[in-house]
Amino acid sequence: MAVHSKRVTMQDIADACELSRNTVSKVFNGRGAVPFVTRERILQKAKELGYGQPMDSQSPDAQKTVGNIALLTRIIPGEAHFGTVFLSSFTNQISRAGYTLRIYEVSPEELAARRLPPHFTMDQIAGIVGIELFDRDYLDMVCRLGIPTVMTDYPMEAFSSLIECDYVMMENIAGISVLMKHLIAAGAKRFGFVGDSRHCGSFQERLVGFKMSLAAAGLQPDERLCIFDPDSSPYGDPDWLLSRIRQLPCLPDAFVCANDYLAIHVMMALKKGGYAIPDDVMVTGFDGTAQSAYTDPPLATVQIPGEEIGRMAANILLNRISDASFPHTWTRVKSTPVLRGSIRSAGGDASL
Repeated sequence: MAVHSKRVTMQDIADACELSRNTVSKVFNGRGAVPFVTRERILQKAKELGYGQPMDSQSPDAQKTVGNIALLTRIIPGEAHFGTVFLSSFTNQISRAGYTLRIYEVSPEELAARRLPPHFTMDQIAGIVGIELFDRDYLDMVCRLGIPTVMTDYPMEAFSSLIECDYVMMENIAGISVLMKHLIAAGAKRFGFVGDSRHCGSFQERLVGFKMSLAAAGLQPDERLCIFDPDSSPYGDPDWLLSRIRQLPCLPDAFVCANDYLAIHVMMALKKGGYAIPDDVMVTGFDGTAQSAYTDPPLATVQIPGEEIGRMAANILLNRISDASFPHTWTRVKSTPVLRGSIRSAGGDASL
């Protein structure tokens, strides 16, 4: 650790990271969300400069680290994933309680063998948070470790047995239902769902909301108009998606996509094929990512409160660490439909 003759300030850290002092202040004072990657860069630089732990300066435990929380994930969340905002809020909350976050990316081999990453040391971990970890057998193995665990989504099979950890996630069915009502009011009668509904519980719930809305309107789902290919398929390739769209018996009036990532690439594929959005076909997503507001036209979606979910997940995990005796909980946080130009209004006007 570098030795300095003067006290290191937030401005020193901001200058070293080429960021504003305000951004650094958000990390150390817990006021406002900072992207996860940016937060980690600030914390690392603070450590290098000898600033100390990013704790609430008013707390008597401000410089005390009491343990580690492990993040287990198949994929480190990127900018298009709600987990980026979630982790920023989650990390801030556990840091204020004296914990640090350690990141463990689970490889396909470790997932298949139900094995923890080699550098995961159980006696150094007070709690676990899971993101993008949808293998039921692997989750069962993690729960059997006896370490307090909170998950942000669940494997498809989770409803078939008793839960052995805490869950905190977004509400899915009502948000999709609101979008579906607007699509139907705008004249849509033929619908296609895009996404592997078996990828995770939230995708399955969004499909349930899709089908429930059709039934309520007296419409029948037509799986021939849906793209249910496995999640490992090249959904990020507009050429592949355009090929799949052209294989459909006809173009649906609306594509309802399981998340924004899929919806944005569906829009790219449709434009490549010469289709107009929303005149020829309407498109909706789910997640409320920053990118969704800047597509052309802006994407109608459902906003996930990632910051609030992160804060709630941290509090639930910290309570579980303090007292493991209370029953496991499954917490749903309200999501908010956002109507934008990728769907027409009920009067046929695309401006919403």
